[in-house]
Amino acid sequence: MQKEDRGGFGSRIGAILAAAGCAVGLGNIWRFPTEVGNNGGGAFILVYIGAVFFIAMPVMISEFVIGRASHSNAVDAFRSLSKGKFWSIAGYLSVLAGILVLSYYSVVAGWTLYYSFSAVSATLSSSSDYAQTFSHFVSHPFFPLIALAVFLLLTHLVVVRGIQNGIERYSKMMMPLLFILMLVLVVYCLTMSGVSQGLDFLFHPDFSKITSHVVLSAMGQAFFSLSVGIGCLITYSSYFRHDTRLVSSALEVSLIDTLVAILSGCIIFPAVFSVPGVSPDAGPGLVFITLPHVFDLAFSDSPVMYYVFSVFFYLLLLLAALTSSISMHEISTAYIRERFQMSRTMAASIVSLLCLLLGVICSLSFGPWEHIHLFGLGFFDLFDFITAKLLMPIGGLLITVFAGWYLNRKVLHDELTNRGTLPFTFLRLVTFLIRWVAPIGVCVIFVNEIVSFFSTK
Repeated sequence: MQKEDRGGFGSRIGAILAAAGCAVGLGNIWRFPTEVGNNGGGAFILVYIGAVFFIAMPVMISEFVIGRASHSNAVDAFRSLSKGKFWSIAGYLSVLAGILVLSYYSVVAGWTLYYSFSAVSATLSSSSDYAQTFSHFVSHPFFPLIALAVFLLLTHLVVVRGIQNGIERYSKMMMPLLFILMLVLVVYCLTMSGVSQGLDFLFHPDFSKITSHVVLSAMGQAFFSLSVGIGCLITYSSYFRHDTRLVSSALEVSLIDTLVAILSGCIIFPAVFSVPGVSPDAGPGLVFITLPHVFDLAFSDSPVMYYVFSVFFYLLLLLAALTSSISMHEISTAYIRERFQMSRTMAASIVSLLCLLLGVICSLSFGPWEHIHLFGLGFFDLFDFITAKLLMPIGGLLITVFAGWYLNRKVLHDELTNRGTLPFTFLRLVTFLIRWVAPIGVCVIFVNEIVSFFSTK
């Protein structure tokens, strides 16, 4: 029975929007267009969509099963559904990954907060050298720390209000607003001079560009875009009601996440192709260096449109960052609160302060501490390597192996069919994907990420 003091989502739409908010983040609007640009456009997207539904979504369903079957935090979920202590390791990895990811993710989110403020205050266009402006800001010893602290405070204020009054309520507000901002930007971008080139690049697949590298990149992007393997969705699904349909919910979240990623491409690529000499594979500096320059040139005859467009775009980025950070915060907050029997306010405060401390370390690695390295990496890159290359793939593998091979078959069946009340025609297919396809896919992603990382060293 669900623990009454834990709370839970009050509506199905609230649960879906919260889970979608967990998946939708900077990876959809920042990393996805970069990956598309680096890997040939439309062909990459087709492989990406296949990877979403055959690898990432089965991991998501596994997390949903584990979370709702246990109605517990990530650590206690594995502990209560297994007979020994071994599987608790997967839960502890989730808590650790959540703290580390939130710490360095909030650094980048702080940058989006700063750029949002600059756009609103009309100071974004005052620079003639966007690369120098960005480099000066991120290396500053003080201003990025303020942005980091403010962003974490925003996240904290949502989490501390609980499930229904905090996470669910604000998900219902932020996710529709995110889509409204995206649609406004998409509609305007469809009027830009580079729209035909941009959409052709995005939607016209050149199958000759599909290589093993493209396939592996698409698999990795699908896995990380849906935020699976980190335990966010185990935590969120522990607040699901018993009548929530897990498979259809996972499908809806996957569709929302994919739609956001593609819409971001419909914003960025028409804008990029509207300015001569700008490449669609601009890399990580796309949203902070390349796009401000693109907006400046594209709207050189209309300062008002430049202002509106830049404000909407960076507020969109900020909303996406915030929906993801809330879910990462909740992983550790739920564990600390239930493990040590403390108030949500105290547990959330501990997580916020810890992430602030670690975030400061990551932020300073771009400035005063940029020459300090561990294992050849700065602190920011080290946190990214540990979580994205190690903890998330390992977590995804443990989750699917646990759900597909270790968990009692009756528990798996009951959760997927809502205790036999749902006719489940594709039960065998879903089980097959969880037991075989997803674990193998995660292993391939893991090996590729490790090999790619060390091959560049």
